[in-house]
Amino acid sequence: MSSYYERRMAQTRKPRVVEYYFGNLGLSAAESMPPSRLADFHRDTLKEIVTIAYNRCPFYTKKMNEAGVNPNHIRTLKDLCKMPFITKDELRGNPWALLACDKKDVSLVTVSTGTTGGEQIYIPNSWRDYILNDMTPRYPKLFPVDPGDICVDALPYEMSSAGLAFHKTFMDACLATVVAAGKGGAYSTPEKTVKVMKDLRPNIVITTPSWAISIAEAAEQAGFDLTSLNLKKMWLTGEGCSNSFRSRVEKIWGATANMYYGSLECGGIGIECDAHEGYHILQGHAIIEIVNPATGEVLEPGEIGEIVVTCPLRFDTPIIRYRTMDLGYIDTIPCKCGVGAPRLFLRGRLVDQMNILGNSFSPFYLEEFLMRFPELGNWYQFVVRKDRDDYLKIRAELAKGVKPSRELEEKIRSKMEFATGISCKVELLEQMPRTAQKAIRVIYEEG
Repeated sequence: MSSYYERRMAQTRKPRVVEYYFGNLGLSAAESMPPSRLADFHRDTLKEIVTIAYNRCPFYTKKMNEAGVNPNHIRTLKDLCKMPFITKDELRGNPWALLACDKKDVSLVTVSTGTTGGEQIYIPNSWRDYILNDMTPRYPKLFPVDPGDICVDALPYEMSSAGLAFHKTFMDACLATVVAAGKGGAYSTPEKTVKVMKDLRPNIVITTPSWAISIAEAAEQAGFDLTSLNLKKMWLTGEGCSNSFRSRVEKIWGATANMYYGSLECGGIGIECDAHEGYHILQGHAIIEIVNPATGEVLEPGEIGEIVVTCPLRFDTPIIRYRTMDLGYIDTIPCKCGVGAPRLFLRGRLVDQMNILGNSFSPFYLEEFLMRFPELGNWYQFVVRKDRDDYLKIRAELAKGVKPSRELEEKIRSKMEFATGISCKVELLEQMPRTAQKAIRVIYEEG
């Protein structure tokens, strides 16, 4: 029996660098930690993680040797740029690539959604890495969940990191009540989620933007007014969306909806405050660089590039300079909400960018204007041709009670072209297919 408890203690013991900087305060202290002390923490934990990766993980040993760098080269935080990048393609189909501990210390393996194509990515977690680097760290100002709150977790649980991570945070870090609603599983239907909400009256909901609409449609069918819940907080994650789409969700649910930015590989990265002016970087859990996607050069604040993440709390499966394939920029000007963390502004994903007439467009840039048409519903697709860069079709569902017409098609076409500079065709449908997976906004068609 004693060996069991000894092993459990060893599995969950915080690394010394974490104990030194956070002690008994918990990682939420990062939310108000002075920038100089936070920088010291990043420097010291980076040194330790790089040393572990080099000595215990053949994947990193090989990459560092090829780059001509070793742990002795990491003396300050600025030396992070000496480390080689890691990419999604390097992790695909290689479940144990990042492992820097014994396999018997792995407690959880989560799997990528596959939306970026290619083979699956597996992320193993030891107990201590999972507890420290959980996707939803406890940041009281940005993630105000308290004992007595009833939280509907309408995110995928099967193989995913999302549902499980928020589940643990609601229960363990926030001491709140969690309802494991799930998303798109065998039992996780919108209709059942609505029934659960009618019975339990939750005051917090976390889900994806498109699933929030699917639940809303089921609520309408059931005659249930979602605004009657008087939600304390609502978070949207797992998919991006424009402000105009988010506004639709907020109107339907009667709540302010803040976006949460994270990933399978990196965990929590940023959370919006109610001001909706960028994601406050979770500095206890993520070190962010913005780099030129073509050259890898580190860019200055305000410059748009690829988001690269280093996780300062992953010791057994290190994530060092991970290229997310997301685009964005950092703003260091303090937010009016009072949270001092720099803000990250997303500008779409490299793989989702639509190249039209030599210009690159994010689907959410176009969505922002499309969702301003009250005649349109909440489901749409941008259709592009693989053989032409001058072709864009907008396929959109009509709002309830609106009939299709040539006049409406022309109105949408002309206003979209005026707003975006892109000539397009418009196809209006009375109903489009729903999905329980991530909403696919860009469709590629053959000529």
